Amino acid sequence: MIVQLQGRLIEKNPTDLVIDCGGIGYGVKISLNTFSNLGDDEAVRVYTKLIVREDAHLLYGFASKEEREMFEHLISVSGIGPNTAMIMLSSMLPDDIAQAIQNEDVRTIQSIKGIGAKTAQRVIVDLKDKMLKMTFSSENIFTQNNTNRFDALTALISLGFDKKSAEKAIEKVSSGEDSVEFLIKEALKIL
Repeated sequence: MIVQLQGRLIEKNPTDLVIDCGGIGYGVKISLNTFSNLGDDEAVRVYTKLIVREDAHLLYGFASKEEREMFEHLISVSGIGPNTAMIMLSSMLPDDIAQAIQNEDVRTIQSIKGIGAKTAQRVIVDLKDKMLKMTFSSENIFTQNNTNRFDALTALISLGFDKKSAEKAIEKVSSGEDSVEFLIKEALKIL
């Protein structure tokens, strides 16, 4: 399974992009949120979900792991396929979708193109418990251009620290383009 692509951005469109990884160009379907978060840098990293169908192998790409996780939850709901999930993620941020599900806000979910009342209710029923366990942050301090912060956060989480605490600690010690090692050492002093 392909879970991440890191390489050179060859082509970028609002619904898809092409990434060159070691001489192979991967076509990746993306949401509008991912499109706006990637920027125009040539070096990119996207988190992916491979969907295998009888007639195609499709890669869906996301700027964050949280967006990919939301995509996986959405496609687990009966009646929502990958294309509908991408429309939902293009219309709303993952944390907004999670909040609408937690608040049982049928009207907000139904406002997304292609989602009717029954599907919106099914999304809420199927995903409400899962959304309570997930943590989304509308203030994502980790952008594509700042991989050092992201790598430091990943290291702290793998050491067993809570994601929110680790994010706050890194935010406190970060002064711009710090090295991963510096960010981890200083964040550990706070944690």
